[in-house]
Amino acid sequence: MSTKKITTPAKIIRSRRKSIALVVQPDGELIIRAPKRATRKQIDNLIEKHTNWIAKKQMQAKETQALFAPHLFREGESFPFLGKDYPLEFIDLEKPKLNLEKTFQLAKSSQGQAEKVFEQWYKKQAREIFAERVTHYAQKHGFSYKKVKLSSAKKRWGSCSAKGNLNLTWRLVMMPIEIIDYVVVHELCHLRELNHSKAFWAEVERILPDYKVRRKWLKEKGNKFHFP
Repeated sequence: MSTKKITTPAKIIRSRRKSIALVVQPDGELIIRAPKRATRKQIDNLIEKHTNWIAKKQMQAKETQALFAPHLFREGESFPFLGKDYPLEFIDLEKPKLNLEKTFQLAKSSQGQAEKVFEQWYKKQAREIFAERVTHYAQKHGFSYKKVKLSSAKKRWGSCSAKGNLNLTWRLVMMPIEIIDYVVVHELCHLRELNHSKAFWAEVERILPDYKVRRKWLKEKGNKFHFP
């Protein structure tokens, strides 16, 4: 018998369905969807049979919740930039309000506006870095675009408009430069291929032979980089 332990109580919802289903909610709660005629013994037997799966899903839910915990802007708390985490410290500083050296240095007078100051700083860095990376790849591979615009999208890293404008979420600047480059190249390639056809991915691979590794990293770890 498994030694795994289900960490949250189960909630049973009965309906006219024909089978019993186990559902682990984003907060870790276990929901049992069962037929009206299902006995408690049948439900308990199914839970026991899938104890390891339930425990695994609940642990994943717990880890996901931790990733999305809001920033508190406390001294010592870490904030990412270009894939590296830097601790926050408060110092006597007039201008700039936020500075990055070995740590993020926030002016003591700006503690009450920390979220706003950080966002402005990130956006400033994003404009400069994105412009440089887009120019680099566009000139090297013959792409023609109109503008690079910052987006505040939380789930879409980038997009390419029919007018030739590239939209990149400023949150990308928290990630490693090779991931930024992947999104930049991805959107530039849409200037030639407007869909995700084989021809599109072939174009991406021609520029970034390891794009699959970068793409996988973004899918698996991208959600870690959120703000606030």
